[in-house]
Amino acid sequence: MKKKLLLALVFIGVLFMVGCSDEKAESTENAQQESETKAKKKPPKIAVKSDEAMVEGNGREVYIKGYLPNDDEKHPAIIMCHGYNGCHSDFTNECIYFAQNGIIAYSIDFCGGSGRSKSSGKSTDMTIFTEKEDLLAVFDYLSKQENIDTESIFLFGGSQGGLVAAMAAEEVADKVKGLALYFPAFNIPDNWRGNYKSVEEIPEVVDFWGLNLGKNFFASMRDYYTFDDIGDFSNKVLIISGDKDAIVSLDVVQKAEKHYSNAELIILKGEGHGFTPAGAQTAMQKVLEFMKE
Repeated sequence: MKKKLLLALVFIGVLFMVGCSDEKAESTENAQQESETKAKKKPPKIAVKSDEAMVEGNGREVYIKGYLPNDDEKHPAIIMCHGYNGCHSDFTNECIYFAQNGIIAYSIDFCGGSGRSKSSGKSTDMTIFTEKEDLLAVFDYLSKQENIDTESIFLFGGSQGGLVAAMAAEEVADKVKGLALYFPAFNIPDNWRGNYKSVEEIPEVVDFWGLNLGKNFFASMRDYYTFDDIGDFSNKVLIISGDKDAIVSLDVVQKAEKHYSNAELIILKGEGHGFTPAGAQTAMQKVLEFMKE
């Protein structure tokens, strides 16, 4: 009797161990399948190569730096515009990230746009309108490149570059698939109108935030009202801004969202005018999703 009982207990133990082993194997298999599924959803990064060029237009030479998937295929493209006193390298991280994910990305140095610019021209000759001309010249140049899918060209701008990108999008609206903006400074003309009561009050040269600006920078936009000029662009628009931005307030970007017929506004908590590394990572992921939609 004792032998039978002992054999029964051993048999049950073996069954238990086999069951546990099967359950563990099933769990491992499920985890592996889940990992493989995630891997399929997240394709490997594409090898990237760089490029640079000087683009002629309006009697000026505009320097551009590009990052491209290292292949001979056609790809969508994005043209990136820096903010006030910035340069092309301000968006190097974004350009590389987009290229690794199949998007050709070129960043501009606006003529006279900063002391670091590789483009021609003096800062005292720069205005938001000369920057718009620079962007349109680059757009025309890149639209003729064989490796760019001309049906999928996006414009991008940060701060003053966001205003310039929005201005240019109105002129080439049927050729631009989408417009992505970081804290676009649509308020620049209004701000400077308030600082000078008349054109006569504007000095010939103004040192503003470490950059010498000519009188025409201010005079040229005295009669320019941003929201009278933008808004006809009907393709998709993405605006990303921070709730702690002291330069471009929330009411400005909220007004812009309503002004466009097909716009999305993303507000990043705790972010200011210029994102933290974490905020920048989130923002560029959102822009990539925007372009991939």
